[in-house]
Amino acid sequence: MTLPKSYYRIMLGQKSKYAEACRQGHFIGVDYGIDEDLNTKLPEDWRAFNKAFIPVYLSRNPDKSKVAAGLACGMLHTVCKGIRQGDIVLCPDGNGQYLVGEVVSDYSYHPGEILPHRRQVQWYPKAITKEEMSQALQNSAGSIGTVSNITKYAAEIEQLLAGNALPAIVAIDPCVEDPAVFALEKHLEEFLVHNWPQTLLGQAYDIYEVDGEVVGRQFPSDTGNMDILAISKDKKALLVVELKKGKASDVVVGQIQRYMGYVLEELAEPDQTVRGAIIALEEDLKLRRALKVTTHIDFYRYEVKFKLFKD
Repeated sequence: MTLPKSYYRIMLGQKSKYAEACRQGHFIGVDYGIDEDLNTKLPEDWRAFNKAFIPVYLSRNPDKSKVAAGLACGMLHTVCKGIRQGDIVLCPDGNGQYLVGEVVSDYSYHPGEILPHRRQVQWYPKAITKEEMSQALQNSAGSIGTVSNITKYAAEIEQLLAGNALPAIVAIDPCVEDPAVFALEKHLEEFLVHNWPQTLLGQAYDIYEVDGEVVGRQFPSDTGNMDILAISKDKKALLVVELKKGKASDVVVGQIQRYMGYVLEELAEPDQTVRGAIIALEEDLKLRRALKVTTHIDFYRYEVKFKLFKD
């Protein structure tokens, strides 16, 4: 059975500094300071890889947190093993375009060279510009981190590669009188991240950063991606945030508890606690009942308001 193609955004060095070298050399790659051949050390399950290599990463980077180590090892495994031959990669070139190519080899190690953990790529002649993309794809392709899975935009990417740019998205007028039609319903996560410092949560927590880059958005776990991973300003607590674009039911409690369990077991330092926050337009009775007997999880309701002023 042939598996469907997956699509990934890959950063080729900080600020895409190795993009041209990768284009000319027909490869993608990563480093992360793991100076050894991984050919016999890449299990199918990334969790097993992380368990083996997080201690290795931390021994070589003692100033890094377990969160940073888990993220680095997870992305290393994705590039070396998780991406399959035939999958498509989009790589920013630093000049407003995305190189696009098909992965055509398994993993190989190139000691002493840039991005030594590599996969060979057949680059397409056509690059994709940022302006051609829908806003949603721009946001996903522009996310922080070395690797971002953008498979949910496969149809749009294939249209762009075929030269069939999608029609421009009509911007929504911010001076609408009915909040129900506001774009926040479709872009809640983007809105929350952008306005985080002005929120109640932003007063006590910061979205998790590594080396000055925000990595706490769509943070991977072994049961799915967390919407937001944050850390308290005193560094004593980690916060898992789950967003629901409408009414939230009790099902979300089990979901966020799974994420919190992962954070507690795999990411939290011995002196850190873990909390959860559910954000939705409203809660239903089932959720209210569940939260009554659930500790360390808070519910927040979001609200959209507009003010119109006449000059």
